[in-house]
Amino acid sequence: MQALESMTVLLPWLLIHHLSALTPGHTSKCVLQNDFEPGLMANGDYVIGGIFPLHYNQEMPDLNCTYKPGPVKCNGFDPRAFRWALTMKLAVEEINKRADLLPNYSLGYTIFDSCAYPLTGQRSAVAVLNGPHGENSPMCEGAGPLLAIIGESGSAQSIVVSRILRPFGIPMISYFSSCACLSDRQEFPTFFRVIPSDAYQVKAIAKLLLHFKWTWVGVVRGDHEYGRFALQGLLKELEGTGICVAYQEMIPLLYERQRALEIIRVMNHSTARVVVVFSAEGELTPFLRDYMEQNVTGIQWIASEAWVTASVFTGSEYYPFLGGTIGFGIRQGQIPGLRQYLTTVNPEKYPSNPLVHELWGALYGCSPSSSSLNNHLPSCTGKETLRVQHSAYFNTSSPRISYNVYKGVYAIAYSLHNLIHCTPGKGPFSNSTCANLRSVYPWQLQQYLQEVSFTISGETVKFDMKGDSIPSYDLINWQRGSAGNIEFVNVGMFDGAQESGQELVIQEKAIIWPGHQTEQVLVSVCSNSCAPGFRKAVRRGQPLCCFDCVPCDSDSVECMACSEDYWSNADGTVCIPKVVEFLSHDAMGLTLTVIALVGACLTLAVFAVFLYYRNTPVVRINNSELSFFILLSLTLCFLCALVFIGEPTSWSCMLRHTAFSITFSLCISCILGKTLVVLAAFTATRPGNNIMKWLGPTQQRIIIFCCTLVQVIICTAWLVASPPFPYRNTKYTQSKIILDCSVGSDLAFWCVLGYIGLLACVCFFLAFLARKLPGNFNEAKYITFSMLIFCAVWLAFVPAYVSSPGKFTTAVEIFAILASSFGLLFCLFTPKVYIILIKPQKNTKQHLMGKDK
Repeated sequence: MQALESMTVLLPWLLIHHLSALTPGHTSKCVLQNDFEPGLMANGDYVIGGIFPLHYNQEMPDLNCTYKPGPVKCNGFDPRAFRWALTMKLAVEEINKRADLLPNYSLGYTIFDSCAYPLTGQRSAVAVLNGPHGENSPMCEGAGPLLAIIGESGSAQSIVVSRILRPFGIPMISYFSSCACLSDRQEFPTFFRVIPSDAYQVKAIAKLLLHFKWTWVGVVRGDHEYGRFALQGLLKELEGTGICVAYQEMIPLLYERQRALEIIRVMNHSTARVVVVFSAEGELTPFLRDYMEQNVTGIQWIASEAWVTASVFTGSEYYPFLGGTIGFGIRQGQIPGLRQYLTTVNPEKYPSNPLVHELWGALYGCSPSSSSLNNHLPSCTGKETLRVQHSAYFNTSSPRISYNVYKGVYAIAYSLHNLIHCTPGKGPFSNSTCANLRSVYPWQLQQYLQEVSFTISGETVKFDMKGDSIPSYDLINWQRGSAGNIEFVNVGMFDGAQESGQELVIQEKAIIWPGHQTEQVLVSVCSNSCAPGFRKAVRRGQPLCCFDCVPCDSDSVECMACSEDYWSNADGTVCIPKVVEFLSHDAMGLTLTVIALVGACLTLAVFAVFLYYRNTPVVRINNSELSFFILLSLTLCFLCALVFIGEPTSWSCMLRHTAFSITFSLCISCILGKTLVVLAAFTATRPGNNIMKWLGPTQQRIIIFCCTLVQVIICTAWLVASPPFPYRNTKYTQSKIILDCSVGSDLAFWCVLGYIGLLACVCFFLAFLARKLPGNFNEAKYITFSMLIFCAVWLAFVPAYVSSPGKFTTAVEIFAILASSFGLLFCLFTPKVYIILIKPQKNTKQHLMGKDK
């Protein structure tokens, strides 16, 4: 490869050596030994070159070295490429008429035919360097008027031409070469293009395959750098996407029908029904003819931008085989006056131009009377109709490649305009100088070309440091036109400047698939997805996309797992919704709700009794205010159990734990205050003991407030640091989703319970000390018993809470709340209510103090 590159770089020098010789008078002057005239040319102050594939086939001369070989002949005139050349001519003439662009200067051009092959492309490159008859060649004299070249079409040709131009530093703007290899500034330092690099095209194709879930595809490419680099880029983009390439085939550069038939057999017998083709229309044309002869159908073609808008394939005979083709094409633009300009090109206006005569033969199938060519064609009468296969020559409603040529010419014009209007002392060259306008070198123009930025037809044109333009494509679908021919319909776009995931936009309803289908997207997979209950078993020696589906079992790997909200049935064949379980208003929930409401009502009833008999001794004997506080807090304890019933939410999760902890802390704090009063009251009867003055009503309130405040502070810190939240537990059991409240912070939860337990233990200890004090109504005994029940309930709660599954965890917590609340209510207030309502004769101070006889 390195040797080949070296030969390519040395080629212009070798050609000059062989193409030039000294005149008989031995004067030092360059003389061309072979003449290769341009197809179109015009003089100007500054000249740009153009290389276009005006023919798509070549005929090699006899290489018998006993005589001088003739030149390579170009056959098969291409009206489409001739339209590109005329677009360049139109753009130059437009620029020369403008007063705001290159005023007082004119552009000239020389346009050569590359014949669509690298070999004849080399000849065109050397010819455009030499100029007409070798005059003003940069290889023979100074700077020369040739500043830049518009070309080439194919990437293989552009690689050759760019290497030839490299020693002379002549910039080249390609309108149709998309190979990613041309972005290498080390190897192609003077190459620019107004078509996106294939690095973006393969990204677009990969996203297209993913979008339609085509995971099993074939790839066919041409035998050139364009096809090779495009294939490499596509394979790289497909890594890790789950898309596999079934086969990779190459169309020979020198077409061989036998090899083509082998490729067609591979395509026909493969299970991959989607084929990506990276090829130019030149080598693809004979291949598709053989493809149609074999009557192969049912393939979804993915076309590269090199042939997705090729007019040569628009004939009605192609539709049964290529209809539904989809691919990314060059963005279309607008060229004002192009169609009218094309109609002015005729043999009468250009009687001596052989290309115009060939155009007439291709368009109308006749030979102009003034032409020496196409003698096998009948003479033109002026009444001939336009040939259908070349009708696209005049179709300028949505130019694509022609628009690229147009942009390329204007890029050179704007760059040259900026060069000419350089401000002295502020130039980009050494010592801030500007270019000498009498001798402008191509490398000086390239400096401005690299930085040029202008707007044309609403589009901003500029180049990055690699010489690439802004990447964007139209998504093209081949559909049947009204006349039965193929029409290129825009069904989406790819914009590489957009954010990841938003580059590809597809109008799926506008797409026509192979077989005239509007909604049925062709399926191309090596193996169908495994049904639920089965797993993939990769086939030995085949890509990962090819697998067998075997039933899932205990030792299975990579079985299709049901989503989090589903689980498999007993047979492992269907994912069914999991039951969402929480303590709702079912039988258990309703039972607990009724019990909680009964407890609250009983507590309120006791409160009403105490309020009614508030002036009797049994109510007043031990701080009736504390009794009312205890009854109110017990009511809240019963009611807070209701918050635990129903579907957990963020608010209910936070409320249920904090309300429970604060109300119980308030209740136990009141009982603690009452216990201290009982203990102090009997201790104060001893001589010299005045402890009661330290436990008056105010002090009791302070004790209750402080004890409750500690719990409030703990709950506040809990809610701020790590509050409780709804939690979907899918791990405990496969068939259910347990919806419950996570405590958020286990430490805070156990601190809350621990503090309540601490208050209960202190209260129990003090009540236990006062249990044997005198009096018929020693409340300390009942407090002791109530605290014993309270502690027993909550000690039993801990293991039951930890081990209970699902909604029973919440039920256990509610049961503990209700059981301890009922225990406190019955132990503390049943004896008093009994005396008030059943034994009112004992509701006297004497009896309660144990002094009655």
